[in-house]
Amino acid sequence: MRAIGATLGSGVILVLDDTVDVTGLLQRIARFFRDESCGQCVPCRVGTVRQEELLAGWRAAPPLGSAERELALLDDIAAVARDASICGLGQTAVTAAVSAVRLGLINAGRNGRSPDEHRRAGGAQMSIFLEAPRRLVDVSVDGQTVRVPEGATLLDACREQGIDTPTLCYLENLAPVNVCRVCVVEVEGSRALVPACSRKAEPGMTVRTDTDRVRTSRRMVLEFLASTVDLELAAPEVRRWMEDYGADPGRYGPAAPAHEAGERDAARPGEHHETGGTTAETVAQPVKYDNDSYVRDYSRCILCYKCVEACGEEAQNTFAIGVAGRGFDARISTEFDVGLPDSACVYCGNCIGVCPTGALMFASEYKLRQDGAWDESKQTVTTTICPYCGVGCNLELHVQDNRIVKVTSPLDHDVSNGHLCVKGRFGFEFVQRRADES
Repeated sequence: MRAIGATLGSGVILVLDDTVDVTGLLQRIARFFRDESCGQCVPCRVGTVRQEELLAGWRAAPPLGSAERELALLDDIAAVARDASICGLGQTAVTAAVSAVRLGLINAGRNGRSPDEHRRAGGAQMSIFLEAPRRLVDVSVDGQTVRVPEGATLLDACREQGIDTPTLCYLENLAPVNVCRVCVVEVEGSRALVPACSRKAEPGMTVRTDTDRVRTSRRMVLEFLASTVDLELAAPEVRRWMEDYGADPGRYGPAAPAHEAGERDAARPGEHHETGGTTAETVAQPVKYDNDSYVRDYSRCILCYKCVEACGEEAQNTFAIGVAGRGFDARISTEFDVGLPDSACVYCGNCIGVCPTGALMFASEYKLRQDGAWDESKQTVTTTICPYCGVGCNLELHVQDNRIVKVTSPLDHDVSNGHLCVKGRFGFEFVQRRADES
């Protein structure tokens, strides 16, 4: 699995000898997928039944159809399950049967011919899905020609060239919203700087990443954020970028006093309050701690929209949070600013998984940090598979002092893509119950 670049849980290899009843094994696998299907989407709910029926029929007589028909039928069932099912369980439900037929391990029809015999006889072959090839485009980045696939972004081109391009609102498993503007680059012919994370590469495009305009814009963005938001828990790269671009947030003056609890949430669009001009306005405010799973410290929020995207159509489709207010008063809020327990939140924690600054944090991590006990140097990270259902989401268990302190998921895992449900993210307390504590 590692040799082909696959991640844990993305596939399985079955080693069989010639005594194994392969068709019977596939029937048991098909029954598993049928029983595990939640029934929400048609391709999985019905397709798993049709697969089981087809495999059972391969042992029956008289035949209901030719080998060509049954190969085509299995191919179609596999295609709709793979391409139209909602989750990874449905998408992989027919993989084993397709693989067995392609490898010639079972008879592919009620006439008793193997797939190889069937192909030699001129019958239909199984189709294997391959992504359509994409045209390559050439762009010039800082004087060097870079070739990237059509549809790639300028950020992809910069990274292909090894150019360190700062990003804050960008994440590989979310659609780019280009709101932080720290990744801007200069494109020849463009009036304004363009966000590298979302601008598509075009043939013949000339891009410059280190001009005075680019450096000034990036420095100002970093200064604005650092003078407004607590970036103490942001990734180490942020501090390095501030040094590289010479960002000096202190030049805007001392920070204004922190807001009272609920003060920013009560701000009304259109109501302007004069500033004294002697302090720098910030978003500092008390931490919101209204549930046992995670805390919200919006003093650290840079309004990158990642949590909104993850809660919305990019992952969870719960839409429990959104952006309220306008201008500097813009903020992340639940509907009508109710507490999380009274909102539509399902506690999947995907907002925590994408937050780049620690504004959203596991309650367990927050408590340890408050006590001064959080120590990443003493932590180990173990990758495993979530035990709660058959989808196969990967979990990264962060363990300190023999206790799980938080759970993440790798972004490059093709089942979960970094996202989890409430069970995978927070359902680890049973592991903490030691025999000597009961």
